[in-house]
Amino acid sequence: MTRPDPDARRALLAVGIALASALFFTLTYVLNRASASGGGHWAWTACLRYFITLPLLLPLMPWQGGAMPVLRAIAAHPGAWLRCSAIGFLLFYCMLAYAAASGPAWLVAGSFQFTVIAGMLCAPLLYRDARRRIPPLALAVAAAILAGVLLMQFGHGGPGLDAAGWIALACVLTAAVAYPLGNRLLLLHLERTGETLNATQRVFGLTLVSQPLWLLVAAFAWQQAGAPSMPQVWLAAGVALSAGVIATILFFQATGMVRDNPVALGAAEAMQAAELLFAALLGALFLHEAWPQGRALLGAGIVTAGIVAFAALVARPAAGSPRRTRALRSDKGG
Repeated sequence: MTRPDPDARRALLAVGIALASALFFTLTYVLNRASASGGGHWAWTACLRYFITLPLLLPLMPWQGGAMPVLRAIAAHPGAWLRCSAIGFLLFYCMLAYAAASGPAWLVAGSFQFTVIAGMLCAPLLYRDARRRIPPLALAVAAAILAGVLLMQFGHGGPGLDAAGWIALACVLTAAVAYPLGNRLLLLHLERTGETLNATQRVFGLTLVSQPLWLLVAAFAWQQAGAPSMPQVWLAAGVALSAGVIATILFFQATGMVRDNPVALGAAEAMQAAELLFAALLGALFLHEAWPQGRALLGAGIVTAGIVAFAALVARPAAGSPRRTRALRSDKGG
């Protein structure tokens, strides 16, 4: 009897961990939707998440390279860090929190999956080397995912979106671009300065630098809606713990386990497509939301297929050099 291949076991374990990370990432959409449905102001939803994430990250830092290298990097280039946090955290999450009131959790979750290829589409604006090239097949996948997002939106909103629907769609797509753009700008900055920080250190640094910006958002929220309710605070804490800490650690653990196996890596990254299913299931169970139907269901299927196809493209040895593969890969988790 042959013993199981250790690499195969590691790949299966990585896929399982990536699937678990998708579940915890999904709680962002479900808990934000619960907060919006309960009358919580979007600005409180946004700033509370990052106020709470910072103290949750602090105990992890001694095991993740420490906080001092991050503080030195910020002190050396505060403007670069502030710019990246304003785009990748502030703009990203304000737009996502605002859109939570626009429809069921699966609609926001599915539309936000555009972020899978948004970072790749930003590459020509960011890089001056081989990473700026976008493979034609990747462009085709990007077009398919965007078409799926539009089908979902029109399937949910009827024959034509009203002004509020178009604003919500624009907010989700802006968030989907801002998140990987902020992350890639920071990675490019660190590449130029020669500083080496791991994913947890980068998330900690951006969270720390963004605190003054979130104080401004909190002041706006206070002026608009007064103090947040305790249920909204607890929901934001749930997002901070599940998506900001647990999901990020699980995702990077999964991708790190198979970083030298492009096929397994692509499979692990494709697990984020499960966020659509998880969002529909959790929304139906806890928020009594209806499942996607008709064109919306078709659009969800196209988005899911597009993510899987993109993962397969990343997994191809013909994707080019390791640098090109990294340029194509997802920016999930910061």
